[in-house]
Amino acid sequence: MLALRSKALMKSSPAAAARRWASTAADKDKFKVVVVGAGSGGLTVANQIYNRFKSAGKALNPGDIAIVDAAEYHYYQPGWTLVGAGLKRKDETRRRLDSLIPAHLAHIPENVKTFEPKSSSVTTASGRKIGYENLVVATGLQINWSTIPGLEKALADPSSGVSSIYSYNTCDKVWKDIDSLRSGKAIFTQPAGVIKCAGAPQKIMWMAWDRFRKTGRGDTISVDFYTGMPSMFSVKKYSDALNELRKERGVGGFFQHNLVSLDSEAHKATFKTADGTVDVDYTLLHVSPPMGPLDFIKGSPIADQAGWVSVDQATLRHTNPEFSNVWALGDCSSLPTSKTAAAITAQAPVLTENLFSVVDTGKVAHAAYDGYTSCPLLTGYGQLMLAEFKYGLEPKESFSNVLGDQVTPRSAFYYLKKDLFPFVYWRYMLQGNWFGSKGFIRPTFDQ
Repeated sequence: MLALRSKALMKSSPAAAARRWASTAADKDKFKVVVVGAGSGGLTVANQIYNRFKSAGKALNPGDIAIVDAAEYHYYQPGWTLVGAGLKRKDETRRRLDSLIPAHLAHIPENVKTFEPKSSSVTTASGRKIGYENLVVATGLQINWSTIPGLEKALADPSSGVSSIYSYNTCDKVWKDIDSLRSGKAIFTQPAGVIKCAGAPQKIMWMAWDRFRKTGRGDTISVDFYTGMPSMFSVKKYSDALNELRKERGVGGFFQHNLVSLDSEAHKATFKTADGTVDVDYTLLHVSPPMGPLDFIKGSPIADQAGWVSVDQATLRHTNPEFSNVWALGDCSSLPTSKTAAAITAQAPVLTENLFSVVDTGKVAHAAYDGYTSCPLLTGYGQLMLAEFKYGLEPKESFSNVLGDQVTPRSAFYYLKKDLFPFVYWRYMLQGNWFGSKGFIRPTFDQ
């Protein structure tokens, strides 16, 4: 029956046949590779795996790789800062997920509920069991809005003055609040702990500060940064420069101040400090909420004690030898580096090479992730500090030999963030054809 169906499919165009084959394959019980999550990491690595086998002359059949994700839309989340700064429309940051999954990948529009690594299978919310030869987990993390009492109510109120760039539904509210504020106190927060792109909370602050200054409101609006962290940034080189910038611009710095609740009617925010709590009045409040691992991963056999998928920080393979066919990358992983889209561009080729090598030879390759990540720190309209670093919080800059020390904000970096990166993301990265600092050249690894 499958042979007859295959002949019928191949009578049409190869792309159409591949799509129908992958669609039919989505009903299978087992796949060569199952990728859980269709975000930046999931789509990128699924395509890179398919491309890697093809380049080695060992092409997988359409439908051998399945992506499991029930989401209707895929979001370019780094773009939400641009929306909050009035530089993009928020509808430019999302596309229908099914439009981004190519013909050679099977799409299972369900969410995984449980992992059963001992039987090499996952179970979806509908109860469907899906087997795999290799599993790649790329589910991202969760944003814990409800852990700050009063936050969800304030975000839903158009006139509250409270907003956040950390969701599609609220990122445009950020710009409305910034653009309409005429006087008062603008506060920008960052939580203690792990979050997506740890520089984002102050990116939007710098853009707001510059907007206030350029429109003649700089003298009537004060800007303060309240962060649960002990410094402006984790990498000392960039942190020192950002702190000097903060002082030069007259922005207040309140460190180890963690937002724990807010009263939007009274326009009062409560922060926890080492000495107790402190209440602060605000006119505008931008909140970066606490984040953490997804609940269905936290209690699973593949998670570490903190709830992240436990993987080797170099190979991206699971740390438990019994689960050697489990891999992870991106925000859901235990990798000790910043959780950014740029990190995905360095992680995906390593994971791909090692997975391919295991399938091909039974052993991991010499591909090793060094912790590279990047945080394009907007410091105002037309300027950006491009922070790039690796494990150990050591700078690893791509352009310093050409443009000079990247601690200096530059307009060239600004336009990379504003125009080039979104274009590359949609056109090349999600298709597995972009490798970050390597551009279009897939990294090779010594054997």
